[in-house]
This record gives sequence, C-alpha cells and structure tokens, in this order.
Amino acid sequence: MITSIRLVNFKNFADETLRVGPFTILVGANASGKSNIRDAFRFLHGIGRGYTLAEILGGKYGPGGQLEWSPIRGAMNEIVRFEQSSFSLGIELKLNGTELYYSIVVGHGIDKNTLRPDGTLRVQEEELRVESETVYTADIDHFESLRVDAKELSAKTRVQSGQPALTQYTTPGRTQRLFNDQNVIALRSALASMRFPEPSPAWMREPSFPGAPLGDFGENLPTALQEIRADIGRQEMLAGWLQELTPMDVEDFEFPLDPSGRTHLVIREKSGRRVSAYSASDGTLRFLAVLTALLGDNPNGLYFFEEIDTGIHPARQWLLLELLEKQTAKRGIQVITTTHAPDFLTFVNDSTFENMSVVCRLEDSQDAIIRQVAELPNAKKLRTSKGGLGRLLAEGWVETALAFTEDGDAAEADGE
Repeated sequence: MITSIRLVNFKNFADETLRVGPFTILVGANASGKSNIRDAFRFLHGIGRGYTLAEILGGKYGPGGQLEWSPIRGAMNEIVRFEQSSFSLGIELKLNGTELYYSIVVGHGIDKNTLRPDGTLRVQEEELRVESETVYTADIDHFESLRVDAKELSAKTRVQSGQPALTQYTTPGRTQRLFNDQNVIALRSALASMRFPEPSPAWMREPSFPGAPLGDFGENLPTALQEIRADIGRQEMLAGWLQELTPMDVEDFEFPLDPSGRTHLVIREKSGRRVSAYSASDGTLRFLAVLTALLGDNPNGLYFFEEIDTGIHPARQWLLLELLEKQTAKRGIQVITTTHAPDFLTFVNDSTFENMSVVCRLEDSQDAIIRQVAELPNAKKLRTSKGGLGRLLAEGWVETALAFTEDGDAAEADGE
C-alpha cells in the first residue's frame, strides 16, 4: 500500500507531500494542481511498466502504430517547475509489512561537448531504501550514464540515464539481472499495478469479445461484467448497488451475442423489461464501470479517478462514497479521486476524512500546496455542523481557511 508521495519541483509543486490512505479524496478549485498529482502517479506507473523517460513523457506506440501509453500532459519542458533544472518524486509504501522508500530525480540532459542543456531529460539520482537499509543508489556520471551502487553488486555498474535504474534489469552485453532483490521486484510490481480509469459511456455501450478485460475507458464492460456475474455473491451485489443507485428494479444482467461473436450488455428488471447499454444513462454506465473495476477477480493495487462522481445524481453520491469506502477496506485496494461534489465531504467516514486533502494555489503564486482537510482550523468540529464540510466546500471555506492558515504560518516565520 502506498502511504505518501512527495513532489519536489514537479509542475506547480515546489515541495509538497500527499498522504495516501485506502481511500483518498482530493478537493480544490479548477487548475489548482489536482491533475498534476495524477500525472506524478502516472509517471511512477510508467516506471513500473519499464518505459524510458522519453516514452513516459512523450508516449509509447506498439505494433502497427497503436498507442500503448498516452504521454504525460503538457510539454516536456513544463514537467519541471518553472526556472528549475530538475524535479524529484518520492514514494513511501508498505508491502507485506515492510516499509519501502523510492525516490528519483530527473533533470535536463547536458551535452558533454557544449556543456549546455540538450533538450532531453535524464535520471540524475535514484534510491531505494527498505526500512533503514539502502538497497541501491544511482547518480549520473559524465552527463550520460548512471552509476549504480547496490549491495548485490561487487562494484559500481553503469546503466543508461534515459531510463530509471529500477527497470534496467540487465547490464549491457550480459544476461544476468542487475538486481535480483525481491524488494526491487515488489516495488516495480506495485508501481505497475496502478490504474487510471476514465470511464466513457460511448466506449461502455459497445459490445466486446468474450474474455476481454475492462479497459481504462470502460471498453469491454459487457465481458468484464459477465465474469463477475459468474460469481453469485458478486452478481447479487452488482444488482443491489444498481437498484440503490437508480429507479431500475434490477433482477439480472444478460449478455447476448451478435453474429460476429461479440457480447452485448442488457440490464433486466423484475418486470421483464430489458434495457440495453445503448439506452442506459451515462451515470448508470459510469457507476457500473466503477463497480466492475472494484469487484473484478484481479483488482489492481491503486485506482486514480478524476471526478469519480461525474454523472451521478447528487442524491445518490453517498452510495458511490459508501461503495468506495467498503470495497477499499474489504479488498485491500486503494482509490484516489478528485471531486467537486460537496456531499463527498459531508458523508465521509472518519478514516476517509483523515485521508482527505485540499490542493490550492495561493493568491499571487504559481505554486500549489497540499494540506490535509483535517488539519484546517476547526475542521473536525465543523464536520458536525449543519450541512457539514460539504456546505463549507461549496462556499469556498476550505480554500479560504487554507490561505488564512498559510498566511499566518508565513507571518510567524517572518517573526511577525
């Protein structure tokens, strides 16, 4: 489980840390930096998938020119905070009871002939610690190579600086692994198991071929749901949640095949009425996609949603919240979501409240800060007031309280 992520000179964050729990909610105004946090997690996910820096930032294409990985948002030179030469990301995890800390520093490449930036980004430093023990460190040498010093290596080894050392398993011209440490393997697996769903009703309405897994845009929803339906307990849970969310009296799901062998989705009500995915509402399909992701046979370690409440009626958003809180606790998965929905603040349980953060750009500043909502003045007391924190979010209190708190800290630091 990931417990925190630190962003230093990454996009519009000078040096901020986000605490991550089983279910983490991010609130804040538009353009405050919430999506930049998602980009930081995607960057780490790209590392877990074994991509080079150029592929992580610029995209990767597979056979036939098919897009395998979407580039990180923004131009390559915008990922480093304005007027800075490098950025770093640090992540703390707890895997099988063991605490790990991984950090990477990425900066502008230097042409060894002119000693000027060459327009690329390279890994400058890297480190993995397990508890208090260092597994390996790496630093850039001669502007182009990473020198890796690991407990498993008899001498420092050079690897390419255009790709994190974590995923360079073999040294040039050799077949043995550079790292065989189980913690290295566990870390890479944890980073690779992240998902960034962007459910699109248009994709979810389309049929899919049998056995196809749920995609990040909701594609293959029919076959993914069909797999869950094979388990009676999960099938009843699916129907129950859908009944609560909509006026539909859901009895079951049907999956007819068309002449091409593709599977379609049909929702059957107790009256016998059948509603195809083509006729179902956007909100119903989005909710089904979230359900399918969380109830599937092999859920991923971490899901990062943007505006997970999109398309859900305000009177039913508490149901989505309840689903997320229950499933993250039950199945050992993590969910991070951004939201502008006031009810998400009003109805969260105590655990989620402690893992709720606000992202804010202070007045007259390009930089964003991250603070836990629970640490804002009187936040815990105000939770029980009429309308709760949801009303205060709608009125802009969260950002106002944060700005007031930060101004007070600055004044105290200046001796005022």
